[in-house]
Parts: sequence; structure tokens; C-alpha cells
Amino acid sequence: MLKISGLSKTFGLGSINEKLAVNNVNLTLEAGEFVTVIGGNGAGKSTLLNCIAGVYEPDHGIILLDSMDITLWPEYRRSQYIGRVFQDPLKGTAFDMTIEENLAMAYVKGQPRGLQWGIRRTDAKMFRDRLARLGLGLEDRMKQKVGLLSG
Repeated sequence: MLKISGLSKTFGLGSINEKLAVNNVNLTLEAGEFVTVIGGNGAGKSTLLNCIAGVYEPDHGIILLDSMDITLWPEYRRSQYIGRVFQDPLKGTAFDMTIEENLAMAYVKGQPRGLQWGIRRTDAKMFRDRLARLGLGLEDRMKQKVGLLSG
């Protein structure tokens, strides 16, 4: 569960360029829930996500993840529990690896593992099934390198 209470973030506080980017956001997401953050340029969407991920420290508010207060955790520590997908598909992906390899690497993020490389068939099937639900046709391109995808 992700719970955000009273989250606010201001840039340039006290300066002539002061900008309130996120103002008193409250949000509760249960496991398995899906949310879309919609807004115009400058509405604070990226700032909100960056506060959740630990890129920015909020000025006010609390961020709980599975009842753990992660508000002051550094980004590297949060990354064990939080994954992100960026608008630029080459950010956060290995462009010379396949879709399947990228998903497999992300799937074991934060887990202890040895020096072996391989993708279990059950994991590959799970990746295909989950991608199919998105309706983007990526499940049929699992062996394609991410750097060759467009749009």
C-alpha cells in the first residue's frame, strides 16, 4: 500500500522564483490498484512522482509504503521497493538488451542473486501475460532489443 498525506513541495522557497509545485496531496493506493496522474505542463505530476521516488524531499507531508515511513529515505533505498517507467523509453532501460531481459532484470531488483544469467520460463510467461493486458503488442516482441522500439 502507498499512502501519501499532506504532501507539498515548493521550489525556490523565499525567492522571487518561488513555485509551489505540489500542494497538500493526499492519496491512498492499495496493492494491485492502478492510478493515472493527469495534468498539464507544470501541474506537478513529475514532482509528485519524484517526491515518491526520493529524488526530491517534500517540504511537508508523509509517504508510507506498506506502513513504512519512507519520507526521508534516500532515493537508492526507495529503489528497492519502487520501480519507475519514464516517458523516454531509454531512461531506466538497457537499450541493448531485449524487452524480456529488461523485465527479468527489473523483476529481481532488490533481491539477493548470484552471478547467473537466465530467464525462467515461468517468469517469461508472466511477463508476456502482463504485457498482453496492456494491449500494446509488446508481448509478441519480447526478444526485440529495447533500443529498436519506437514511439
